[in-house]
Amino acid sequence: MAKDEMPKSDFRDAILWHLTYTLGKDPDHAQVFDWRLALSHAVRDRIVDRWMASTRATYRADAKRVYYLSMEFLIGRLLQDNIVNLQLADQAQAAIESFGLDYRDLLLDEPDAALGNGGLGRLAACFMESLATLGCPAYGYGIRYEHGLFRQSFAEGRQMEAPEDWLAQPYVWQFERPEARFTLGFGGRVVTRDGKPVWEPENFVQSEAYDVPVIGWQGAWANTLRLWAGRAVDPFDLGRFNAGDFTAAAEAEALARTISRVLYPEDSTEAGKRLRLTQEYFFSAASIRDILRRFEADHADLRLLPQKVAIQLNDTHPAIAGPELLRILHDERGLPFDEALAITRACVNYTNHTLLPEALESWGEGLFGELLPRHLQIIDRIDAEDAKAHPDRRNAARGEGRVRMGELSFILSNRVNGVSALHTGLMKTTVFADQHRIWPDRIVNQTNGVTPRRWLHGCNPRLSRLITQTIGDGWVGDLEQLQALEPHAADAGWLEQFAAVKAANKADLSDWARREHGLTLNPQALFDVQIKRIHEYKRQHLNILEAIALWQEMRENPSADWTARVKIFGGKAAPGYFFAKDIIRLINDVAGVINADAATNEKLQVVYLPNYNVTLAERLIPAADLSEQISTAGKEASGTGNMKFALNGAPTIGTLDGANVEIRELVGPENFFLFGLTAEEAEARRAVPDHAARAVAGDPRLKRAIEAIRSGIFSPGEPDRYANIVENLTGADYFLVASDFADYWRAQREVDFAYADRDGWARMAALNVARSGWFSSDRTIRGYMQDIWNAKSLLGQE
Repeated sequence: MAKDEMPKSDFRDAILWHLTYTLGKDPDHAQVFDWRLALSHAVRDRIVDRWMASTRATYRADAKRVYYLSMEFLIGRLLQDNIVNLQLADQAQAAIESFGLDYRDLLLDEPDAALGNGGLGRLAACFMESLATLGCPAYGYGIRYEHGLFRQSFAEGRQMEAPEDWLAQPYVWQFERPEARFTLGFGGRVVTRDGKPVWEPENFVQSEAYDVPVIGWQGAWANTLRLWAGRAVDPFDLGRFNAGDFTAAAEAEALARTISRVLYPEDSTEAGKRLRLTQEYFFSAASIRDILRRFEADHADLRLLPQKVAIQLNDTHPAIAGPELLRILHDERGLPFDEALAITRACVNYTNHTLLPEALESWGEGLFGELLPRHLQIIDRIDAEDAKAHPDRRNAARGEGRVRMGELSFILSNRVNGVSALHTGLMKTTVFADQHRIWPDRIVNQTNGVTPRRWLHGCNPRLSRLITQTIGDGWVGDLEQLQALEPHAADAGWLEQFAAVKAANKADLSDWARREHGLTLNPQALFDVQIKRIHEYKRQHLNILEAIALWQEMRENPSADWTARVKIFGGKAAPGYFFAKDIIRLINDVAGVINADAATNEKLQVVYLPNYNVTLAERLIPAADLSEQISTAGKEASGTGNMKFALNGAPTIGTLDGANVEIRELVGPENFFLFGLTAEEAEARRAVPDHAARAVAGDPRLKRAIEAIRSGIFSPGEPDRYANIVENLTGADYFLVASDFADYWRAQREVDFAYADRDGWARMAALNVARSGWFSSDRTIRGYMQDIWNAKSLLGQE
């Protein structure tokens, strides 16, 4: 085959062409890596045509674009996702197997893009896929982290962090865009010229753009995820090099690359704080300049900006985008301040993801003013204008020596949305009560959702096939069609097939755990799974306390009819979050003791799988029997893992927190294991000075479990290892682990009883699937398009 005769139709020939001419490899000597890249290029070719057609259609229609700014896009592996959305799975598998290769091996060879930490980044990835599926013109903007979130391993139970090297191999899905390069300033001073403030930055860095196409379902539309990398303006000092100072010659480039090297650098030091704020301004400022460049290419009147541009801030990390847009409109484009402020507010919207005051970012005004002096002036003026219009307001963007990014995002936004009904309601009465009083129509709700293409159709092919055989394949693009499964949940024959799917998924997970980690799991046991970022409010320590208490009960009553259970944990703790890292070590220490106990280990195992990421989630969620969603009520904004588990047939044990409330309403209270205080009850309980001590004293099981930790049963030779955890549980216990323990124990025993009735459990799980269709990110994005962005689909106009 000649090089200029690349095949367009035959998929097998396309793979072979790329193996030969793109990679320069002979089929007889190609490795799995080479074949995977060749397959990826063949898939990419089919994406690019649709991508370009979608871009042309957007320009022709002069359509409003959505710009989604997020510090995280946890996109995971894209090869399978793209194949699924292009509906090329059968062709791709047949082509690869025709070369005598294992198709699954190629898919698993792809690195997991380390561009996010948890729910925030997974949500952003789901939203990008749904925006493309719905044909809404959109750009995602983030940072192209060289290492992203750390790779996690365990040493004597402790979390160890190592750099994530997902870019060590060529990344097929990105396209470098040198024409979209911006020089950004930091530091310096603000001077007055001709009566106007002028920012004179002291340091400069360039932002380089890398585009990743995001293809929607059935390949009908493609949007762009643009990721920024930091580069030096003058990357190499030849004079220093020739003088023999080789390291200093490349110092500027090393410092610039630091900006896009690591996701969430440790910020317990001043240097770490500076880097994190630098990252946030870097990607926000580059994105705002790119948005204006694209707008001004076709429009001369900046007053049209709100008609053509909707900017969505995913949490407070990109909050500086609002002042940056205002600064450019006022300082650089010459618009009056009040007009620039009005345009900014009409373009910018903000998604809040937390009710934890400490999680609403704020920066010391000294650091902020040193790094972004003009922006600090602009924020002061915004506050002054706001105070003039609302003299009774209490919460300014700047106060008490801090710049508060949550307040700033609210003040500069057209709409502010929560991500579940409960969360949105609590926003109005807690963190943004003052703002809601002033702007009562600004807060709206958009309950989160997940893309069914990755989180059911792709990751759970057995269940996907059963659903399609039962109700047709329309559900993949319209998830609420899953309702048609409900009558089949009463059919014993169909339930048997449904249970067989779960059993096969559990067997797969057990085989993988044995191969990769040397673990022997009992696939007949209940797989009880909690996978999420490690945080006190998510209460992994409540889960492991119950495991300790259960183990103690099993030892006391060995002849009782215990339900076999495997407790599976996964998740990373921030490197500087020492309490969370203690929880990880405690779980691993408890696992070591319980799993070695011959008297109980056939009935109870505890497993902590390292390096939780998207790929591991895709293994665990289809195999889970029980979904642990046990955060303290009033603290979880929404959650999306809870939706993925329900969608894949794992009933929830959980509190009335975040989207658990809506899940329980939709799947039915009888198909949800509820426990715990409500948000209102939790607030009242915290007001009781000795609430934890009372709870511990009133529950012998809890007291005994805590005493086991205190006495060093799980840390022989170091009995004080978990003194901080014990002190917290018996003292302040802000997240009410002790207060909720007794009800959690009760609910877990209800789980045991229900699981013993395998037919009843299968029906419960099936109804979770049938009634979870509302939790599609397609539904969420339609809500944003209508209620926040005023954006339209262009499907059919390309």
